[in-house]
Amino acid sequence: MKIRLTEVAAQAEVSEATVSRVLNGKPGVSEATRAAVLTAIDVLGYEVPVKLRPRSGALVGLIVPELTNPIFPAFAQTIETGLAMRGFTPVLCTQTPGGLHEDVYVQMLLDRGVAGIICVSGQHADTQEGVERYTALVDQGIPLVLVNGYREGVRAAFVSSDDDAAIELSLRHLIELGHRRIGLAVGQTQYVPVRDKIAAFRRLAAEELPELDVDEFIQSGLFTVEGGGLVARRLVEKGATGIIFASDIMALGAVRQAQRMGLSVPRDLSIVGYDDSLLMGFTDPPLTTIRQSVAEMSDVVVQALLAQINGDMTAPPELVFRPELVVRASTARVPERGTSANLALA
Repeated sequence: MKIRLTEVAAQAEVSEATVSRVLNGKPGVSEATRAAVLTAIDVLGYEVPVKLRPRSGALVGLIVPELTNPIFPAFAQTIETGLAMRGFTPVLCTQTPGGLHEDVYVQMLLDRGVAGIICVSGQHADTQEGVERYTALVDQGIPLVLVNGYREGVRAAFVSSDDDAAIELSLRHLIELGHRRIGLAVGQTQYVPVRDKIAAFRRLAAEELPELDVDEFIQSGLFTVEGGGLVARRLVEKGATGIIFASDIMALGAVRQAQRMGLSVPRDLSIVGYDDSLLMGFTDPPLTTIRQSVAEMSDVVVQALLAQINGDMTAPPELVFRPELVVRASTARVPERGTSANLALA
């Protein structure tokens, strides 16, 4: 059946000229637009021309941390979908405590002749780890994309969420609600995103909250429910009425800890998470949080990898995505003196 340009253009929401360029393999069409046109052809029941079909079965390694934090499955799913749409077969490698190290996974992937490797929040994000493993891959000509955790000296493609903007959005939100004693709760401080969040908090607190003892109101723990609870307790005992967390998982631990302390969220304590991972709008209370641009970041990750696979090994600058503040019910105006939060600190 002959493909009708008008139908495909309408379905893909592009011009007929763009459809024609895709069908004829002409340059000047972005990967996203090309994918939209090919999807429209498929949806309309047309057969995709053989010359336009993506290569079949080429393997791409996707290395992510443990999947107990919902943000990592979210990245894995969207990246895998983007790869599959372009004809690649993703090989998911999950790092778990006591499991295989990233270096072991990388060697296994290389032994299987993968077309490229994507690492989400991997060893590159840990400042206690060297970057030699990545420079070696680049020197071998292996297409490589690293997500969240920029490191100097690595000529790979980096895609990151803007941690500076995340802290600014969170802090200004709490300040607008009247909070002045605001804490920052983060995970292990050797990680690049944690250090970036701390640096941003220090700078902005110095400008907006000059009376705040910043060193006292920055606390670190583990990126777990339990870790969030422990850090929350320390900050509440220091008088915090609002806390910004470096992950939704930690924030949920803080909600539980507040309840154990006889406090109400958000009446006595306002909590802001980070990630907007699955189901955060359905917690009790629904969590105010910073939403990472997972879909947009994942699309760029796939595009950056494909560009390298197709021969463009020029490393772009770090691509940084601005997150979004999602206001729900875990934040409210600062409690008045005499509430249970203040009584707990008396």
